[in-house]
Amino acid sequence: MVNCYGLVTVKNKPVPLKSIAVEVSVQGHVATVSSTLQYENQEENPLEAIFVFPLPGEAAVCRFRTKIGQTEVVAEVQEKQKAREQYDDLLSSGQQAFLLEESDESPDVFKLSVGSLPPGEKASVSLDYVTELAVQADDGLRLCLPAVLNPRYQPQGSDSGSGGSALVSSVPTGSVPYSLSLSARVSSLHPICRVESNCPLDPLNYLNTEKTQATVSLAAGHQFDRDVELLLYYQDTHQPTAIVEAAQASAKPGSLMGDPVVMLSLYPEFPNDVMSSMTSLGEFLFVVDRSGSMSCPMHNGSVAQDRIGSARDTLLLLLKSLPMGCYFNIIGFGSRYESFFPKSVEYSQKTMDEALQKVKAMRADLGGTEILQPLKHIYSQPCLPDQPRQLFLFTDGEVGNTKEVLGLVKANAGSHRCFSFGIGEGASSALISGVAKQGGGHSQFITGQDRMQPKVMQSLRFALQPAVVNISVKWNVPKGVSVTSLSPPIRVLFQGQRALLYAQLTGKSSGDTEGSVTVKYSLAEQPVENQLSFSLKPAEDTGLTVHRLGARTLIRSLEMEERQGGGKKKGVQEKVVELSVQSGVSSVFTAFIAVHKVDGEAVQGPMLRRQVPTPSVKQRRRSLFKTSLSRRTVCGAAMNRSMLTNMCCDVQAVMGSRGLRSKLSKMSKLQSEDLDCPATASNPVKDPLLQLISLQKASGSWVLEAALAEVLGKTEEEVAKPKPAPVDQEVWATVLALVWLYGFKMEAQEEWQFLAMKAVSWIQAQKAASVSECVQAGNILLGCQVQKDTLGL
Repeated sequence: MVNCYGLVTVKNKPVPLKSIAVEVSVQGHVATVSSTLQYENQEENPLEAIFVFPLPGEAAVCRFRTKIGQTEVVAEVQEKQKAREQYDDLLSSGQQAFLLEESDESPDVFKLSVGSLPPGEKASVSLDYVTELAVQADDGLRLCLPAVLNPRYQPQGSDSGSGGSALVSSVPTGSVPYSLSLSARVSSLHPICRVESNCPLDPLNYLNTEKTQATVSLAAGHQFDRDVELLLYYQDTHQPTAIVEAAQASAKPGSLMGDPVVMLSLYPEFPNDVMSSMTSLGEFLFVVDRSGSMSCPMHNGSVAQDRIGSARDTLLLLLKSLPMGCYFNIIGFGSRYESFFPKSVEYSQKTMDEALQKVKAMRADLGGTEILQPLKHIYSQPCLPDQPRQLFLFTDGEVGNTKEVLGLVKANAGSHRCFSFGIGEGASSALISGVAKQGGGHSQFITGQDRMQPKVMQSLRFALQPAVVNISVKWNVPKGVSVTSLSPPIRVLFQGQRALLYAQLTGKSSGDTEGSVTVKYSLAEQPVENQLSFSLKPAEDTGLTVHRLGARTLIRSLEMEERQGGGKKKGVQEKVVELSVQSGVSSVFTAFIAVHKVDGEAVQGPMLRRQVPTPSVKQRRRSLFKTSLSRRTVCGAAMNRSMLTNMCCDVQAVMGSRGLRSKLSKMSKLQSEDLDCPATASNPVKDPLLQLISLQKASGSWVLEAALAEVLGKTEEEVAKPKPAPVDQEVWATVLALVWLYGFKMEAQEEWQFLAMKAVSWIQAQKAASVSECVQAGNILLGCQVQKDTLGL
């Protein structure tokens, strides 16, 4: 994308974007989203409106059309530079044109240029995209419509060139001058249980008695000032499925669009005997964003913990849950990075205590968001023998060099597995999902009032699963039919997690209409085989969604190949352009252009450029920065003083002035109420669960002490008195902690399950007598009815 000039404001000017209407069609695990943007030029001169907006990182834009008056024009896909030149030529000659292009640096950011809109004229711009729905920890399928575009931090000294992030002007949250309407139609092979959202919804409306089809809409009057998240819950979500989609009638047989395409959703089931034994090996690196924006609250509620506080609590839980015998380190990053230890240390009581002291002191004080350098440092360190290295990346932001980061992660995927967590609205889906996908891990998004801890613990469970190796996929199809895979080879499988495969089916069978796919792999040195049969008969009315997602998958693989080859790999770019034009799916090397003929008459008058605002900070924040930041502007989320810290760092990287740094540092200390920042709890109530977790030893045991008694709601004397005589105090304390967890905190079991496993293993290693008496006495003391078998003892 191009750089815009200056800090563009729209004070007392009508904003050309008036409304956004979204229609969503969900078919099982995939969705087609159609957005219509209504523009109106209420100025006295012709207008060029620039609108920069985010889409889900996995989305593929597949249709773009415009309507001025009664004339509708469908855009065509062209090679990007050619489309840009044509657009400029048309505007120079007074014609109307529309250009839609993907960012060179991040696939989740697009720029729409609405060119030569005459005074008083209205225009409708519609774009369609297809996307896969990510599976969440609670088996819901997540669809996110991003409204927030956070500041993209460009690392100091990097060359953004013509691919630098485009900038947009911003307005106060709650004052976004355009509204959003959204309706969704959901179809599934399995009954639809419910649909949830972070925004108010009208009631779910079932269209049939089987409850496999339904409609739902956003409640009226929603302002598009935050991400809209839909969570869909089906019965039997984990059932493998296959969809074969018919070829495009007008396409040439043998081409991607001219042949049927199959999409497989696989859910591997691992043997129980293997899954019951979690590995105790590994080097765990927790890479934590400490940029200024991490001091923002987790949500907009009246009492909300800040993001860095939630990260501290999560690190406490992770450090307590690690198995004895592994290695670990914690790296904080912002404009620079800091490691807790010079290199990873073995997990012990001493190293855990030292790390926890440093976690308590951790603040959001490292400036901007620069992920590339800490990752380069990590990848440069030699791996430990027999200790698989696993990265847990926590960030709330965006970076300007997403594709460079993903290329680095992919290049090191053979020795490093990455799990990623997007914190808060506006975290880049391309970055978060991409790091996990390229790093063979799993991604999670923590938004609204979500708790970070259960999602992180699910990923830790994946990290502790035995590694799946030697994965192979074999297609079995009738004679006369050949299969061309559109997906990259499967490199990672997790218990209960979906793997999607796309393939092109060429040729015809003389008789048999059944096919199957067999996935083989080794797990804990045991061979495992999963098979799924499917019909080759194409499904009806799929609207080429599967073809376009298959094309998107292949295009993204080729783009990554091109980037890692430094742009020198012969023929790759040409192949991407050919695929993009043929399928109508966006790519980094192509753009959509629509030309509206104006009856042979050129649009008269000097053209103005206006940038459509996206939600951001209070108006007065802009006046604070207007003088110093005439070349900078901020996209996206509601900001507070923490964002100012981020901005300070960003400007330092660009301007490098000591005086400016000093002024901006002072500005960053402005009170949150001055910047309309939602308040965080100054004296948050202590969470008894986190208190109990903080008291556990690295070995898994608890000590009989006053702090433990306080969590249990007793005095130290009350806790000590009923201890069976022959039992060691530490065993008694550990049994009490387990009884309390199972008796009062079962709803949070995902968070403490590994602590409980460690505790049980420790008790068993003590070969203690009278454990049954301990459990019985603990139940009486705490008023519970927990069985010994329930505890795993």
